[in-house]
Amino acid sequence: MFDKVKKLNELKKAQSKIQKQLEKLYVSEKSGDIEVVIRGDKKIDKILIGGEENKDLRSLLNSAMKKVDKKVQKKMQGQLSDLGLGL
Repeated sequence: MFDKVKKLNELKKAQSKIQKQLEKLYVSEKSGDIEVVIRGDKKIDKILIGGEENKDLRSLLNSAMKKVDKKVQKKMQGQLSDLGLGL
């Protein structure tokens, strides 16, 4: 039992380390007068339209993606549980 708890703690630490690394990774894409900067953890860092930052659009898209991630996670947990692999 203790070995499983220890292993779970190691996995959580590794996950946290990877998450921090992803937050430091950036990709920028531009088309015409629209530019978007996205972090490696799939969070939109910046949206520029005509050189001006659109924080409302950024917040809206990040919120929608967060909701999708939660739904996907819930669905995956259900499917893992059906396979006897639930966490």
